[in-house]
Amino acid sequence: MEASENSIKLYYNTEVEKLRMPEYGRLVLDMVEQIKAIPDRAKRTQQAQAVVKVMELLNPQVHQQENYAQKLWDHLFIIADYDLDVDSPYPKPVPEVVNSRPDPIPLNTKPIRARHYGRNIESILDLIAGEPEGEVRTAMIRALAIYMRQQYLIWNKDTVQDETIFQDIERLSGGRVKVPEGLELSKLSADVSFSRPGINLGGKSGKGGGKYGRGFRGKKGKK
Repeated sequence: MEASENSIKLYYNTEVEKLRMPEYGRLVLDMVEQIKAIPDRAKRTQQAQAVVKVMELLNPQVHQQENYAQKLWDHLFIIADYDLDVDSPYPKPVPEVVNSRPDPIPLNTKPIRARHYGRNIESILDLIAGEPEGEVRTAMIRALAIYMRQQYLIWNKDTVQDETIFQDIERLSGGRVKVPEGLELSKLSADVSFSRPGINLGGKSGKGGGKYGRGFRGKKGKK
């Protein structure tokens, strides 16, 4: 059956112009195109101001941004494909700047020499290596050693000698950080234990996890 001449033609999104800023909808785009057709510049500017007010109502989230009024005018020019001759209260956006890609964030691809300590340990060692000899440097080494011992116990064994941690500090720093003679770490309680990341200590137990979940060992009680 052929469609009659008076039937309404349906348009699909794939058949119409792609919206440059979908959050404002196609109605705003139609308004902008009508503004372009106004011959008088003063009237074009007046209508542009009205459209900006409509855009503010359609996109209230813009208020969370700094200089949101300027953002709205920038969006107006973007919707118009930068082809809109009106008097804007703000400098017109430049397509090359708006469409430019941000500088890529450099990624550290250097292999981690000791995964159980993490990559940040190496950065901390670099910081300590630049610190002059003295009480501050010794305190930093001691604090780092305590943290490294904790990480070691999480991922490896139940016990570890302080000397092992000290040797790792000197090895990972390439000899730039020497542990002072006689440095001692605080003693660990006999009933202390550490859990690996991801273990829920306060929630319901997992399979075979007991009351506090796997990886937790508190004080020994009566069975």
